[in-house]
Amino acid sequence: MNGLFQIEDSLTNKISYYHVMLLMASLPFDRFYSHLILISLFIHTLIHLKRSAIKPVFILHNLVLQSVFFITVLSTIYSINRTEGFNEWGKDSIILLLPILFCLNPLDLVKYRDKLLLSFALVCTATIIYLYLDAFITIRHYGLPVKSLFSAAFTNHNFSEPIQMHATFFSMQVTIAFAYMIYAFFKASSNYHRLVCGLCGLVLDCGLIQLSSKSIFIVLILIVNVAVPYLLLKGSIRWKYLLASAFVSICLLIGILNTGTFKERFVNELKTDLAKPSSAEVSDGRLARWQVVTGLIKKSPVVGYGAGSEIGLLQDGFFSHKLYNSYLFRLNSHSQYLSFWLKSGIIGLLIYLFTLGYGFNIALRQKDFILCVFMLIIAVISFSENVLDVDKGVFFYAFFFTFFIYSSQRKTQKNVTPIVAIDKTNLKKPLSSTQPQIAAINQL
Repeated sequence: MNGLFQIEDSLTNKISYYHVMLLMASLPFDRFYSHLILISLFIHTLIHLKRSAIKPVFILHNLVLQSVFFITVLSTIYSINRTEGFNEWGKDSIILLLPILFCLNPLDLVKYRDKLLLSFALVCTATIIYLYLDAFITIRHYGLPVKSLFSAAFTNHNFSEPIQMHATFFSMQVTIAFAYMIYAFFKASSNYHRLVCGLCGLVLDCGLIQLSSKSIFIVLILIVNVAVPYLLLKGSIRWKYLLASAFVSICLLIGILNTGTFKERFVNELKTDLAKPSSAEVSDGRLARWQVVTGLIKKSPVVGYGAGSEIGLLQDGFFSHKLYNSYLFRLNSHSQYLSFWLKSGIIGLLIYLFTLGYGFNIALRQKDFILCVFMLIIAVISFSENVLDVDKGVFFYAFFFTFFIYSSQRKTQKNVTPIVAIDKTNLKKPLSSTQPQIAAINQL
């Protein structure tokens, strides 16, 4: 943890480093700050742009990272609502620009990856502590019992309300921080570092439970029971860990089933989401909305209806199917996979799936634990949320996907070996007529 704010590099790279650090620190808060810092980083990069430091732009990595933006652009051509389609261009433009920014900026993300992730994890830890303090202050102010901390009034969206963040989207960021603390714990070189990482990881884990995102809970189970033993552990330690993690996971599930608030959140609400639509229900479950979406997809499965068409189409569908809650709140598909299929057809969906597969391939091939966690987050959340329809979701996807891809690339050192070894003793001797070529090479 030493030297987190002090790096040995050029002044230009130092400024870039602090920009990226501030950008990551701003993610859990209002989007105004992250956008402002990103604009500043772009201006700084352009001012100090050097042709020799520019990385290749037109490469497969960038094409994959930007693919979501290109899907939006192409599907706008035949959109039934081009005005909204162009609005999606603006929202998704960050997906196009961030890979270009990292190509133009000479900062070595591979070198500073751990430091940047550590600073982000510490900010998330401090934010969780702040939210708990705010909850305890509120409980004390109204004279509530301490156990009310685990009531609906202080979980999920109500827990993240002081920073005005959607619980699921904030949980995505906290999960990245939690994953890094797990990685740092196993890679720590001293007991002190291991203790700090363990305590921060515990705070982040408690925060994730308090945020109570069902999708993130699935991701956590996969991280603890699959990703950690496969990517971070070996030999007998792996099997011992698997037994311990399975035991802890079972105990956690039992605890959830025996806690009223968490049981309501993780079990009863899940049943409601997956239940068939009923006229007796005031709220509409996800399955009911998905049935409306799939009905529309069947009418145009190949190319879809174009970017910007989703809300308008679903409004008519929700009203005709008497899903009045979804109609009044102008809800979307609540599934990124279905959203792509609806707007850009099976072609857009397959491109998105290829993009996710590309990220998983790099993560597993290089055994990149944190990139694998990021891909799990996106893949799982995409089942239940339109990640790329919200600014925080787009920024999370664009920044971390680009950051991890660029910081996970393994640099190869070029070993230059001389063609002919120079023998300094021979340089002092007269040259024979039969050695002109060798002499010329040696002089080089």
